[in-house]
Amino acid sequence: MHKLLLHICCAPDATVAIERLRERYDITGYFYNPNIEPVTEYALREGEVRRLAGLQGFKHREEPSSHEEWYEACSPLASEPERGARCRVCISHRLKVTAIRAADYGCTHFTTTLTTSPHKDVEFIHAMGDTLAKEFGLIYLPETFRSQDGFRRSLALSREFDLYRQNYCGCRWSRHTLDMAVHNELKNLAKK
Repeated sequence: MHKLLLHICCAPDATVAIERLRERYDITGYFYNPNIEPVTEYALREGEVRRLAGLQGFKHREEPSSHEEWYEACSPLASEPERGARCRVCISHRLKVTAIRAADYGCTHFTTTLTTSPHKDVEFIHAMGDTLAKEFGLIYLPETFRSQDGFRRSLALSREFDLYRQNYCGCRWSRHTLDMAVHNELKNLAKK
């Protein structure tokens, strides 16, 4: 069975990926997300991935986040909208570190749970995965976990496992976007 390093962005998105891949691959879950702020949010999400690893029975690794390197790359793009250039840099960074670790750990394949989310650019993710696979002598698995009702299945499994579901991607700028949306909604409600 081929060894696969599965980049995990969060426990809810990992549920369906593990379910779909476990019969075909020897999976190691890999939590590397230097974008997640604040530190309490990071700890909560990492803890949920660790708990999910116990519930679904997969190996799990966490890499201490190189937040400074990630921030240097993304902060010049702070004003970019969600799914814009900042997100592409963030995703590229996380996938590159995943590919490096996949090679370090002796894996033949790697992929990411980022494709579970309906908010992510799957074509970009797969193109970046393919590029990195060539660079590091690996095979990128272009799975789109949200397909075939995968996102809905992840919601059901999250309820079944009582997983924490975050309401923003992870970085300070995505959180700010959420905060602004909530602020505007409350302002509109107050006018009524």
